[in-house]
Amino acid sequence: MIDLSSTLKVSLHALRVNKMRSILTMLGIIIGVSAVIIMLAVGTGASEKISQQIASAGTNLLIIFPGSATAGGLRMGTGSESTLNSDDAEAIKKECPAVEEAVPILNGAAQVVYGNQNWSTGVYGVTPAVLYVRDWPLANGRMFTDQEVTSAAKVCVIGRTVADNLFGNTDPINKIIRIKKLPFTVLGVLTEKGQSLVGQDQDDIIYIPITTAQRKLFGRDIPKRVRSIMVKTRTMEDLTPAMEQITALLRQRHRLGANQESDFTVRNLTQMLSVAEQSSQVMTLLLGAIASVSLLVGGIGIMNIMLVSVTERTKEIGIRMAVGARIWDIRFQFIIEALTLSIIGGLIGIILGIAGAKIITLLADWPTIISPFSLLFAVSFSAFIGIFFGFYPAYKASLLNPIEALRYE
Repeated sequence: MIDLSSTLKVSLHALRVNKMRSILTMLGIIIGVSAVIIMLAVGTGASEKISQQIASAGTNLLIIFPGSATAGGLRMGTGSESTLNSDDAEAIKKECPAVEEAVPILNGAAQVVYGNQNWSTGVYGVTPAVLYVRDWPLANGRMFTDQEVTSAAKVCVIGRTVADNLFGNTDPINKIIRIKKLPFTVLGVLTEKGQSLVGQDQDDIIYIPITTAQRKLFGRDIPKRVRSIMVKTRTMEDLTPAMEQITALLRQRHRLGANQESDFTVRNLTQMLSVAEQSSQVMTLLLGAIASVSLLVGGIGIMNIMLVSVTERTKEIGIRMAVGARIWDIRFQFIIEALTLSIIGGLIGIILGIAGAKIITLLADWPTIISPFSLLFAVSFSAFIGIFFGFYPAYKASLLNPIEALRYE
């Protein structure tokens, strides 16, 4: 029967006697655990940020761009030629069963002025349905109506960044701003969305009626021209059927022959964002795996130190065997020593890892999320390291011949 209390006392006494060696042994585990926690916190924070950005973009989304066009034997990029119009968006909404809503978009950059303040921002001509398509509610005020779209009214809804830069603490509702020297009445302010996946400030935006953008700001050269069409399908499962229905409809509307290349491009925005999220999750696992290597190095360090300890304490082991200690008493003693070093090192590593993650958030302005899983993984893995790498030295110590051990100098 193993005397657990006496074995534990002997093990802890041995660690206290060699304090510096114990601290240096724990150092590998401390670094490994803290590295795992920090890397997983950074990766999890990145994944969460991407998830929020995916949610902010809207769900079940398709984007239709004009292009790609071929001119003079050269293949032009997407959006190089105006091939879409407002009627296309209306037809997509009415004739494609998988489509719930379609919003034509005509955008451009413009200088916006209010009083003595001015700001350069993106102005987007849209229909009122854009708020539903993008899951973007108003913070205050109202959206322009279909009637105001029909009449090409000079009204707008602004993003939080525009509101802050033009109005500061002043309520912007019903105030008059000038976009390209034209007066527009501010009807509402959008809720804050933050940055997109490409780092663009989504709140630096102004929405105006699509007809106003076409007739008075950006589309005077080609009536009803749009730069893109944003489509929301009824469900996620409808994305692929919607792409097929839209492609068939637009090819028919644009009178394209069977051998002619499409003069538009349909992109699955939700799928693109999901790929980015999956990539982030893979990166999180990769960072965790790389950091875990340092735990293995720390475990090897524990094994090396424990082997040295077995050699140095050969006579002590012989004395314990001579007074009645059994094989598993000796083994258990060294396993406890290794496990104690691992657990103490793991707990210190957790504290340093949490502190390191907080410092990264403060200094680099990078979101970090410390999950219970990462803490449990770090502690469990460090304990496993202690048992795994402590067993061989313990096994070696238990095989010593008591008589030879007593003679060892």
